[in-house]
Amino acid sequence: QVQLVESGGGLVQAGGSLRLSCAASRNIFSLVSMEWYRQAPGKQRELVAAITGASFTYYADSVKGRFTISRDNAKNTMYLQMNSLKPEDTGVYYCAADSDETRTWGQGTRVNVSS
Repeated sequence: QVQLVESGGGLVQAGGSLRLSCAASRNIFSLVSMEWYRQAPGKQRELVAAITGASFTYYADSVKGRFTISRDNAKNTMYLQMNSLKPEDTGVYYCAADSDETRTWGQGTRVNVSS
């Protein structure tokens, strides 16, 4: 089973940018898809963006035009470039990986956007 480690979170002012990384313990080429989720304080975890093995992408309406998901199979890493950040983007960001049989979660990285 693949293991995932997120990094890149931190404190940023509104309008700023961050790039999150999700490093996998093994080859991600065969994964069905990988996703970024976030959980704001007091709210349920929500899907932010997803990318399939064929590099088709999905974005939640709230982040379209501001966030970009990508993957580098050679580095076994997925990224989330977040621009024009808003206070409502604050939360813990989790990456997930889907194979044919299982979903694996990372431990999360915290993003705090100040107004």
